[in-house]
Amino acid sequence: MNNEITILGTSAGPGVPSFFCDCCACREARQNPDLTRTRSGALLRSGLQCALIDCSPDLRSQLVREQIVRIDAIFLTHWHFDHFGGLGELEYYVKLDRKEPIPFYLPPSAVTRFSEAFPDIQEIFAVTPWQFYQPCRFADFTLTPLPARHGIETAGFLIESGQRKLAYFPDTAGLDDTSQKLLGNLDWFVCDATFSHENWFPDSHMSLAQTIALGNHLGAQETVLTHLAMHYSQPVTTSDLYNLIAAEPQVRLATDGLTFEFEPISEGV
Repeated sequence: MNNEITILGTSAGPGVPSFFCDCCACREARQNPDLTRTRSGALLRSGLQCALIDCSPDLRSQLVREQIVRIDAIFLTHWHFDHFGGLGELEYYVKLDRKEPIPFYLPPSAVTRFSEAFPDIQEIFAVTPWQFYQPCRFADFTLTPLPARHGIETAGFLIESGQRKLAYFPDTAGLDDTSQKLLGNLDWFVCDATFSHENWFPDSHMSLAQTIALGNHLGAQETVLTHLAMHYSQPVTTSDLYNLIAAEPQVRLATDGLTFEFEPISEGV
């Protein structure tokens, strides 16, 4: 059975291009749609089964782009609009095709907020609050929510399948000691690198340099930079970003659609 994780979106909240912005990054993306960055999220695939990590406002276009026709579970990192704004896109999928609620794992503090924000589609989801450090199972993946520093209750997920380990932290300002100890021997560290230069919000986000340093500290085989706000502090083009990481062979710039392959797991194992 093939197992893989696809990064659906790699932008911070405004997206690239933003409708209101004419910075160099937004001009570049308008001229070359391949450089578009939708809001952050990820997809786990195990055989025919698919699970989402976050539901960005760009979810519909992301699923169409990746030719996804089913969703079997959702794991939410935190209750900010750029990570939950696409939940309503799943209403008609459940009503017209799936015919049963989607298991939905979200922060305990977000349960009431979800009910207040989406009162008309409660029957679409089967809600379960996740708990820090308690593993969740999805197909051949194990997902363990670990604390992230982002102002509100927020998780990143340690995702394991077979011998491979990927950590996905799209919104965080560093990691506490406990989380760092649990993130040894990572194949991939996919992490918030919102700011290319000066970090305007050091209590909520990270800069490229900070993320690279953290990935090196963890000893990750590859650090993957995501949740990129190419407008903030100092607008940058994609070429600028590649130049900034050119001396770091263990660092990769995430792009929408980037996929990580896990070893196939034999049936019955």
